Amino acid sequence: ARCPKERRPTGRSPAVVKKQEAKKVVNPLFEKRPKNFGIGQDIQPKRDLTRFVKWPRYIRLQRQRAILYKRLKVPPAINQFTQALDRQTATQLLKLAHKYRPETKQEKKQRLLARAEKKAAGKGDVPTKRPPVLRAGVNTVTTLVENKKAQLVVIAHDVDPIELVVFLPALCRKMGVPYCIIKGKARLGRLVHRKTCTTVAFTQVNSEDKGALAKLVEAIRTNYNDRYDEICRHWGGNVLGPKSVARIATLEKAKAKEL
Repeated sequence: ARCPKERRPTGRSPAVVKKQEAKKVVNPLFEKRPKNFGIGQDIQPKRDLTRFVKWPRYIRLQRQRAILYKRLKVPPAINQFTQALDRQTATQLLKLAHKYRPETKQEKKQRLLARAEKKAAGKGDVPTKRPPVLRAGVNTVTTLVENKKAQLVVIAHDVDPIELVVFLPALCRKMGVPYCIIKGKARLGRLVHRKTCTTVAFTQVNSEDKGALAKLVEAIRTNYNDRYDEICRHWGGNVLGPKSVARIATLEKAKAKEL
């Protein structure tokens, strides 16, 4: 009797039962309209073109200046203007300074008009006592500091050119007048009805504000006048850009691999 032949495996694989994919329901109301972004076709999507904007000259200059101050070595005399008064103390200082704003042209006109009317009515011309106000401007403040008449000097940190006020901290320290550096020449300008102002000084205050001024002077003296020698030792700048930092990091990585 013959042995039953062994079945040899055929080349074909057994048929795999395919899963029936669920048909996507297409809504006939919404027609697919793919966009073609070729030349002269659909409008391109809006991109962020900030890097390609032609900025105004003053913006380019202030950005370049900011980068140069970071890259170059900045001497201590200029670098000290980066150490501005803290926010809380600056707010208290501006609040006090707001009480001693000088009169505007309109207010002066009204005052003189009222005085002239009194004189015309025959009531006698008695000049009123000048109220204590802020003194503004670098020449005025310098004279007050030299004569030791200023009680507190406030300097803006962003004066351009910086040479206008670069000598003031040293002069204030020599004459024993407390000084501070505050952010924004426009903030000082608002106090004296101008667009900007380099420096303002307190000469006199009313008796009710003497305590507040004394507190501010004490805090400012410890932060600026007493730390003057330490401030004069710190140079600024010498900060590399992101490309240079990346290049140095790559070189150091390569050196580390060699070792």
